[in-house]
Amino acid sequence: MEFDGYDTDKAEESFLSAIALSEDIGAKRNLYEVHKFLADLYETQKRWEEFAVQFKKYHTLCLEVQSEEATKQAQQMEHRRKIEESERDRQVKLARFQEQEKILHNILPSKIADRMLDGEKTIADSHENVSVFFSDIVGFTTLSQRVSAQELVGMLNAIFTQFDHIAREHGLEKIKTIGDSYMAVCGAPIPVANHAERTALFALDVAEFMKNYQTDSGDKVSIRIGLHTGSVVAGIIGENKFAYDMWGDAVNTASRMESHGEAGKIHVSEEFMKNLLMVNGELLMEEEDEFSSLTINHLPLTIISRGEMEIKGKGMMKTYFLEQSN
Repeated sequence: MEFDGYDTDKAEESFLSAIALSEDIGAKRNLYEVHKFLADLYETQKRWEEFAVQFKKYHTLCLEVQSEEATKQAQQMEHRRKIEESERDRQVKLARFQEQEKILHNILPSKIADRMLDGEKTIADSHENVSVFFSDIVGFTTLSQRVSAQELVGMLNAIFTQFDHIAREHGLEKIKTIGDSYMAVCGAPIPVANHAERTALFALDVAEFMKNYQTDSGDKVSIRIGLHTGSVVAGIIGENKFAYDMWGDAVNTASRMESHGEAGKIHVSEEFMKNLLMVNGELLMEEEDEFSSLTINHLPLTIISRGEMEIKGKGMMKTYFLEQSN
């Protein structure tokens, strides 16, 4: 009031104009503040009826704004809660997926697991040139009757776990274990040019590991090993407890090499020997007499011919024993 330009009429006009503009644009916070200023002006002029109208509008709008802000805050909190809940769900699903992916990669070849994770429903492949490894524990049935269940399972777990480590070192893919039998392959599901060489080195390391292996009770454990090279069909079988398996003549023949072999020895087919001796599409040695010794990866090997023998389901086959030279 001490201001020289004090003009209540102009002030009222400005406030009423501001109220009209605020109502047009829906600015409730500005609106209730202007109603309060106008009420204050009417109070100084003792225009009580108009003061009451403006103050009531101010009070009503103030409560509405507070309620709307509270509602907005509640909605924002609910929105944040839903976002946080969604993120937690996403993290849980991701963790579960990663765990499933880890399990899948643990029971299947990585390439096959990735194809399943990509949504491929039917996985069946032909592999023309692979090497198959089969091993079997000699006298397992008799041995299993002499030791406890815990010792038997512990022995198989220890042996096959070591086989798994050796297989990874040489690039072989474990296919399965059936009782005391162990099957692995090289060249599937990922083709490998030197699959026979890798399989031979794997078999030699397995044979070396088993040479001095004994059970906790002191029983000597020996295995027969069979190797063969040929074609296979591989794929996923089943929907529950599915497995990557392999079929074909190469699998059957490798199994026959094992069953017709001898304890502690690596029994191989003529096809496997030829693949082992093949370099750039040519045989290193043409005559069987020259097969007595060779070196792969600086490892001297001895090859012992068994001549021709009757192989169950295969007829007469020329086979060999593969040993590491002293």
